[in-house]
Amino acid sequence: MTLSLLDVIADEADIRLDRWLRRHFPGLTQGDGKRVEAATRLQPGQSVRIPPLPDRPALPPTPKPIDAGEARDLQRLVLYRDDLVMALNKPHGLPVQGGPGITRHLDGMLDALRFGAADRPRLVHRLDRDTSGLLLLARTPGAAAKLAAAFRGRDVEKTYWAVVVGCPAPPAGRVDRPLARIGGPRGERTAMAAPEDPKAAHAITDYATLDTVGKKFALVSLAPHTGRTHQLRVHMASLGTPILGDGKYGVEKSRVDGYGEALHLHARALRFPHPGGGTLSLQAGLPPHMRETFAALGFDAPAAAKPHRA
Repeated sequence: MTLSLLDVIADEADIRLDRWLRRHFPGLTQGDGKRVEAATRLQPGQSVRIPPLPDRPALPPTPKPIDAGEARDLQRLVLYRDDLVMALNKPHGLPVQGGPGITRHLDGMLDALRFGAADRPRLVHRLDRDTSGLLLLARTPGAAAKLAAAFRGRDVEKTYWAVVVGCPAPPAGRVDRPLARIGGPRGERTAMAAPEDPKAAHAITDYATLDTVGKKFALVSLAPHTGRTHQLRVHMASLGTPILGDGKYGVEKSRVDGYGEALHLHARALRFPHPGGGTLSLQAGLPPHMRETFAALGFDAPAAAKPHRA
């Protein structure tokens, strides 16, 4: 085999070299050697010289297509779509990616959301299985690189709504406490950590109480400034006000008769730099179990605002 050159196209601007290689050569493994760092970001007009590659075993078969009914259900989740970006209102209970014991997840069904595009949509961030609300997808490789950079650079404003058991004191403030991943009887968990813990990761959440029902329940708005696993759930539990239905971190205090066991945490709004320019603002309506709780507790649930790009 001879050396070959491949040009980087405009839509691949700012993509990492290792991701670009995986996209063009799906069978390539991480141990195939390199002349430049894998994290190098590419720019349009650059050429990548590809050395002779060894023969690779056949890739695993493509997963079976999902059935038409399931595809329609997924397409109904779409709140916003243009040539570069798509946003879903993810339901509670749907895993975003696979894992132990998970055979059905959103990442495995994204072909149903092509809508005629050449590229399969790509996840640019994640939500917990039990968290509902806004989930952003990129529709091209270039859009994926720009959105991923926006999330890394904390240029994305995220707003969550949560119903908590008890009322935070003070009613508004900031939780600035590091977190660490730990093992446990029910799998990996996140816990508060001491600043000197080598496993500790910086984590900041701003919160504001929007409404209360005596001292029993509160509706809070949460704005995470970092994206640690289960950050909002652990930070609210650390205030003594676990999120309703959070059996993992709220223990028994979060389970209240009459309100089911579903987690009451919803990704309500996103505001972020659009890959094509300007800023896009999105909101997602509440899932059924939270609408029922809002009605029972008398919390106001305004309709989601229409998408707005400025």
